[in-house]
Amino acid sequence: MKLVAVTSCPTGIAHSQMAAENLLQAGERLGHDIDVEVQGAMGTQDELSADAIAEADAVIITSDTSVSRDRFDGKLVLKGTVKDGVNNAEAVVKKAVELAEAGKTGSVTFGSGDDGEDADADAGTDDSSGDAATSDEPVRRGGDPEKGLFARLKKLFS
Repeated sequence: MKLVAVTSCPTGIAHSQMAAENLLQAGERLGHDIDVEVQGAMGTQDELSADAIAEADAVIITSDTSVSRDRFDGKLVLKGTVKDGVNNAEAVVKKAVELAEAGKTGSVTFGSGDDGEDADADAGTDDSSGDAATSDEPVRRGGDPEKGLFARLKKLFS
């Protein structure tokens, strides 16, 4: 299967390159052809060609910054964080292959606790949306508040 990927992080010095390398290795290990573009502080490295994008069965975006998706119209686009590309590259590639083989298109989010499709995904036949929208409980984001920056600063200065 032909895959293309874009990795990007705010500083673009290490994590986006690590994610790119892990995605390349995972794709090759699983027997897929994958090209990876790295966006960072030094600009764009290994920019994806229009031909590579046109031939791709799926697009993987692992970024902590905004990545323009205009050039991926009509493709299955999986969106996750750089952390997903660094720590779970094989699972990311497997998810892309699974969804591409199922004929999905549109945008799907993955990893980092998010396993649902974006609102603009257009191939899903499952009408069940997340329970978070109908729940009365507030959506909690982030980790343990006791370990957060403000809690640590409060302890430091008190």
